[in-house]
Amino acid sequence: MLLPSLITGLWGGLLALERRAFLQAALSRPLPAACGVGLMLGDVTAGLMVGLVFELFHLGGASLGGVNPDHETVPAVTSTALAVMLAQHAPGTAARPALWALAILVCAPTGILGRRVDTRLDARARRYFGRVVNAAAAAGDVERAVQQNLRAMWPHFVFYGLLSASAAVLGVLAAPVVQQCPPGLLRGLAWSYPVLGTVAAAMAVHASQGQGRLRVAAVAALVVALVLLGALGARAWA
Repeated sequence: MLLPSLITGLWGGLLALERRAFLQAALSRPLPAACGVGLMLGDVTAGLMVGLVFELFHLGGASLGGVNPDHETVPAVTSTALAVMLAQHAPGTAARPALWALAILVCAPTGILGRRVDTRLDARARRYFGRVVNAAAAAGDVERAVQQNLRAMWPHFVFYGLLSASAAVLGVLAAPVVQQCPPGLLRGLAWSYPVLGTVAAAMAVHASQGQGRLRVAAVAALVVALVLLGALGARAWA
């Protein structure tokens, strides 16, 4: 439990910084973020399938007028960590799509939590920005300016790192409960995965604001549903 939690926490904390403070090479987008944690935890397929849903869901998100959108990185990382840990510690329960869907449903609200935390941390960062400007303008104190920048960034790393690590811990602790779930419930969760992907695809197209977006959204949702159902039908679900 300790090593996966540490890996997930470090990855989540670093991506929180990459998303807001440095590099910004799109590694914090849901798909690469989820694939990264899935690869490090030994299940890149879970990362791909979970990250795909969140990538589509948040594709139209943007920060407009200084208003933060829902956090797109933390639900992808936490959902993947939860799904992987459930699969590793609850073997033989049911199809992996059931665990993907369960993890998505449990961790999706962390996007709203992340938005609220970002709003509070941004207010704190603005105070440090003023100190950085004063230090650089008044005395040319570059070292002090760097220290103020680091102090402004560390809460992002700590909070999102702990939140990501907690998902891995939850996966280990919840595995015995999942093993006791009725087969019918798990089959229902498995079939809900393509539904989640379909809804996410429709929302992604609708958010584009393009002409005829409703028709395109319907077609995109149908295509995604058929692809996911075909892919899941070709797998051994047990």
